[in-house]
Order: sequence, then structure tokens, then C-alpha cells
Amino acid sequence: MDFLRHLLLVVHILGFSALLGGLLVQARSPEKSVNALMRDGIGTAFVAGLALVGVIEAGDGDIDHAKIAVKGVVALVILVLVMANLRKPSISKGLWALLLLLTVGNVCVAVFWT
Repeated sequence: MDFLRHLLLVVHILGFSALLGGLLVQARSPEKSVNALMRDGIGTAFVAGLALVGVIEAGDGDIDHAKIAVKGVVALVILVLVMANLRKPSISKGLWALLLLLTVGNVCVAVFWT
């Protein structure tokens, strides 16, 4: 069970890394859009996060439900925004900045909320 928890954690981190990479690759571009890396990254991170919570709950791990709720809601908002704007040729700089802020914020919650 411990191996599965660590494997899911790695997949979760890689998902958020892909999302962040998909956002940052457009930093200098004047026109922003939702790309496949962002879509696949948040999808992977969200599903892996849900599975990770399930594995921890199934074992004897102690979990902070408030932290998980905050991370889950933020990830769900990112997922909805990405999927809602997937087929649009471009998105506003404000939406791109919001997605970047929510992504970095979710990582900060994971790291600093103890």
C-alpha cells in the first residue's frame, strides 16, 4: 500500500508539473490558449489526487480533510476553467494569470499547510 501511495503521489506531482509547464511555456507569447499539456496535466493531477486520498483513507494514514478539501476545490476550479476554454482559439491574459495563480497556490497549499 505504501508503494501505491508513493506512486500516486509521483503521478499527482507530474500532473501539476505538466499543467504548470503548459502555462509557463506561454509566458512570453502575446496570445495565450489552453493547450493539451494543460488539459492532460490537470486531468492527471485531479484523478491521481482523488486516488491518493482514497489510498490514504483505506490505509491507516492520517489525513487533513480541510487541506484536502481546499486542494480539491482549487483543482476542480482549474479543471473546469481548462475544459471550458479548451476549444477556444485564445484566452484572455487575465484568465491565463488566474490559472497560473491557482496552480501555484495549490502547490503552496500542499507544501506549506502542515
